[in-house]
Amino acid sequence: MTLSFRWYGDSDPVTLDAIRQIPGVRGVVSALHDVPPGVAWTADAVVSLRQRVEAAGLALSCIESIPVPEGVKLGTDDRERLVENWCASVEAVGAAGVPVVCYNFMPVFDWTRTSLHRPLPDGSEALAYVESELAEVETALASGGLPGWMDAHGPDDLRRLFAAYAEVEPERMWDHLGWFLERAAPVAEAAGVKLAIHPDDPPWPLFGLPRVVTSADAFDRVCDLVDSPSNGVTFCTGSLGADPAQVPGLPAAAARLARRGRLHFAHLRNVARLEDAADRAAEAEGHRRDFTETAHPDGDVDLGAVIAALKDAGFDGPLRPDHGRQIWSERDDDAVRPGYGLFDRALGATYLLGLWEAHAR
Repeated sequence: MTLSFRWYGDSDPVTLDAIRQIPGVRGVVSALHDVPPGVAWTADAVVSLRQRVEAAGLALSCIESIPVPEGVKLGTDDRERLVENWCASVEAVGAAGVPVVCYNFMPVFDWTRTSLHRPLPDGSEALAYVESELAEVETALASGGLPGWMDAHGPDDLRRLFAAYAEVEPERMWDHLGWFLERAAPVAEAAGVKLAIHPDDPPWPLFGLPRVVTSADAFDRVCDLVDSPSNGVTFCTGSLGADPAQVPGLPAAAARLARRGRLHFAHLRNVARLEDAADRAAEAEGHRRDFTETAHPDGDVDLGAVIAALKDAGFDGPLRPDHGRQIWSERDDDAVRPGYGLFDRALGATYLLGLWEAHAR
């Protein structure tokens, strides 16, 4: 296992020097964030990124991510060209000696929360999702007044995409994912790169958009689409754990996928269901969905059991703490991305390292 930390490049206020000082962290997860989706990466650019990381005494353990263009997910006429460029990027990653590429197949938005600053009882703040607040986000989408974390597309582009996805049923989305992997997985295997799909976050449909990678069973289906050791998954306990029905089975699912040789990357964070009278009524109807992110040792997911399952199954890929709370007066601004401050993620990294080492005894 390579304990790793996400870094957003030279503009990230969390510096490589700071990351290097976190006990046990030896890897960095990053990407070419200035390259637009659909444009092929070059090996020289990836080598330059790797060299900047190595100069700080760390290793570039994973690329997160090479965005899959919407045209590939939608199956548009230009998807052949788009997937060729995506595969060229994978070849560039392989030529630079980076072993894993994390990607996702979520339409339009790669994660959704209704609050970036939900207060927790200890005075910290965290990302949260409350179903009843989703209408405010939908209103913002309709008006073009997008939250900063959803501004990858302009209002006109969003309207076009929403109309296009209205014609895409979930099974058709699976067909598009299979088409993509039939072309990408052989290229990745030849390049010595492992592809690791990230689950949808949260793991259910939003805004009428089709979301299909929503469970551990869906992970198995992804792996079955193309029988290649390069076709694997990013096991994200925070994404899957947002669904309370999936929480008890997470350790067993992690072990199964790792033993299958398809768990290539691990995102470990914790979440807790929000409980109030309305929430309990919703749970009785089988669809409670409100949750908040928490400190890594707290929440509904037994990260110790997940770590034990990964270690017992022989997992040896990159593993990183995922989103952190805002603590110790750290607040996001124009530079700090929500969930990606330094302090709580560093605490999460040392907690995960402690769990890993304790399981060896």
